[in-house]
Amino acid sequence: MTDFPYRKAHFIGVAGVGMSATAILLRDSDVAVTGSDEAIYPPISHVLERERLDCHTPFSPRNIPDGVDLVVIGKNARLVPDLNAEVAEAFSRAAEPGGPKILSFADVLGLLSRDHDTIVMAGSFGKTTSVSMMAHCLSSAGLDPSWMIGALPLSPPRAANVGRGGAFLLEGDEYPSSNSDNRSKFLHYHPSHVLLTPLAHDHVNVFPTIAEYLAPFHQLLDMVPDDGVVVAATSGELSEEFLAAVRRPIITFGVTNGDWRAEDIEWGERSRFTLTRHGEPIARVETGQLGVHNIENMVGIGAFVLTRGLVSVEQFVEAMGSFRGIVRRLDRKSEKTSLQMFEGFGSSYDKARSAIAAMKQHFPRRRLVAVFEPHTFSWRNRKTLHWYDDVFEGCEKVFIYEPASQGAATHEQVSLPEILARVRAAGFDATPVSTREQGLEAIGDALKGDDAVLFLTSGDLGGLIEALPAMAETRWPA
Repeated sequence: MTDFPYRKAHFIGVAGVGMSATAILLRDSDVAVTGSDEAIYPPISHVLERERLDCHTPFSPRNIPDGVDLVVIGKNARLVPDLNAEVAEAFSRAAEPGGPKILSFADVLGLLSRDHDTIVMAGSFGKTTSVSMMAHCLSSAGLDPSWMIGALPLSPPRAANVGRGGAFLLEGDEYPSSNSDNRSKFLHYHPSHVLLTPLAHDHVNVFPTIAEYLAPFHQLLDMVPDDGVVVAATSGELSEEFLAAVRRPIITFGVTNGDWRAEDIEWGERSRFTLTRHGEPIARVETGQLGVHNIENMVGIGAFVLTRGLVSVEQFVEAMGSFRGIVRRLDRKSEKTSLQMFEGFGSSYDKARSAIAAMKQHFPRRRLVAVFEPHTFSWRNRKTLHWYDDVFEGCEKVFIYEPASQGAATHEQVSLPEILARVRAAGFDATPVSTREQGLEAIGDALKGDDAVLFLTSGDLGGLIEALPAMAETRWPA
């Protein structure tokens, strides 16, 4: 790992998945690390406890230790000096002679990734899974890469790793770096190579137009050196437009379109497909992951690692077969009930659609019940109200949880009654839910023992993600 210029760091907002993973990277790079947050809940609280990171709640100026030379501040509306006394204290100390430096976690990852063979995985969806798949693949082959994953993976077992190998795998997020830096996070990194997943207009509160959304991705590819490899998906609604404007060699991949493809797919509890390059079969791959999007992710990983000769075909096939996935990315919530209950990361239209399609693909004979929370700004924005016209296609019943109000002043936010009216007008059977208790009663009364249930949110659904499976285990045991 690159020598890091700071020796004692404090993280304000450490309970974010990216912040906690970056804190672990620094701690494992021999930096003394402390952290704080307003509150810390599972599963991040379990991660921080397991990693034995010194963390405090709630926010307070007293949380910042004496002698820190770095304060890392998360990207959150409450993490500004006017609203947060601990942040104000950090800026006050930074203004003093010899005071600490204030950085975002993107800044920190940029410093850590210098002088590495840095592989940035960016795109609108699939990037988290892609980083996890590649980390698992390279680790299984004994290459010991470093990585940072903005989620909680099941394979590999940790979201962050300081490895002895030369590769550094980073999840490249296009969202702004901090409250004082509007540059996309990935523009702080030093990409030797890029794997670009499908592109679709997202984060409309930050990128109102398609051109504004695609601009940082063009900047990212411009940073890749001439001898770097760029592997890009073809399937996103904006991918064709984006790739047509790129003026450098690109290796493309997809399920049905691209240099690398998946052919002869056999769907089942464990699905199989043939990985091909320019129509020539490379390997027969087996996976326990759900959905065509996960097969597409594997095609992208195969295109990258096999093009660069990082692993053998046999090592790639073994890694894809043993990959266990990521928490909240179509992971099964219980094996103790007859219901098939999975959680999808429903932060955008495309992610929700791919999760619904995967559930219908694997459980075609079961009634599909969606429990949905419009948690992100994109789902709560009036400009994207049309997403609700067909996003629940394939769902026989939909429960919609009360959306959060945080950040409403930054965009034209729609209300639950407006969302509900739009969903019902599209012909879907939708029911509103405002509390955990109400949800348990309403959803419990509607479920049947042979249903498939899909939780869709980037929030916590008021605790229903844990409470409903627990109820199902009692009411409909396996």
